[in-house]
Amino acid sequence: MKPTIMVGVNPTSIDSVIIGKDQEVKLQPGQVLHMVNELYPYIVEFEEETKSPGLETHSKRKRSGDSDSTEMGVAQEAKPETGLEPASNSSQYSVPPKEGEGASPKKKSLGHWSQGLKVSMQDPKMQVYKDEQVVVIKDKYPKARHHWLVLPWTSISSLKAVTREHLELLQHMHTVGEKVIADFAGSSKLRFRLGYHAIPSMSHVHLHVISQDFDSPCLKNKKHWNSFNTEYFLESQAVIEMVKEAGKVTVQDGMPELLKLPLRCHECQQLLPSIPQLKEHLRKHWPK
Repeated sequence: MKPTIMVGVNPTSIDSVIIGKDQEVKLQPGQVLHMVNELYPYIVEFEEETKSPGLETHSKRKRSGDSDSTEMGVAQEAKPETGLEPASNSSQYSVPPKEGEGASPKKKSLGHWSQGLKVSMQDPKMQVYKDEQVVVIKDKYPKARHHWLVLPWTSISSLKAVTREHLELLQHMHTVGEKVIADFAGSSKLRFRLGYHAIPSMSHVHLHVISQDFDSPCLKNKKHWNSFNTEYFLESQAVIEMVKEAGKVTVQDGMPELLKLPLRCHECQQLLPSIPQLKEHLRKHWPK
């Protein structure tokens, strides 16, 4: 997946952004354009109208290239006009704060969508529990009736960065996950699993605490299902034991291929041809 390009737009009159065939979006002064993934060639045009002393109107257009380097080109062209400066991560751009605001680096960074957890974990509306080591938030796109994420306040990018020094933290995350189940779903007959995705799409280590009904409109495709119901989902206790023994977490090769496996019920192992039929089948195991 290519990085998100975030371009600050501050036109004096009219800016037209043409993305793909026959799709044109006009932005108002001060709006920000987000382009995610180059799924097809796109054109970005900046049109500025100026009036000459004779009251004649002139238009000037600037157009980005159509090559694979278009995204970077747009960001570079925007830099002198918008004041965008590259952040430490090449996929991020930060907007300098206004004088006197003294904004922190966290607030300055526009960030890539994969950094979203770092924003959500600071949002009181998303939090269901927190202590000095971790915070628990509701998954923004839950894949079951109950789906929480346990995140450490300490910045750990992924399981690859976990060492034996994090063992106590991993154990605490597991304990907190079990506490949340008891506090918020203690009366439920649903079964739960706690674990990590082998190759997570979101940055910052997070432990999934998820009920096994998978009754959610956000569970939409084979990738969603297999990420929780194959070896792609690493059990929390197994990760803890791995760190105890080896001092690190080793992810086996071929994990992405697991996301392409056929849909199979995790309760009775029956194969189902589609997500709608799988969901209908699951109601037999986990009625509302």
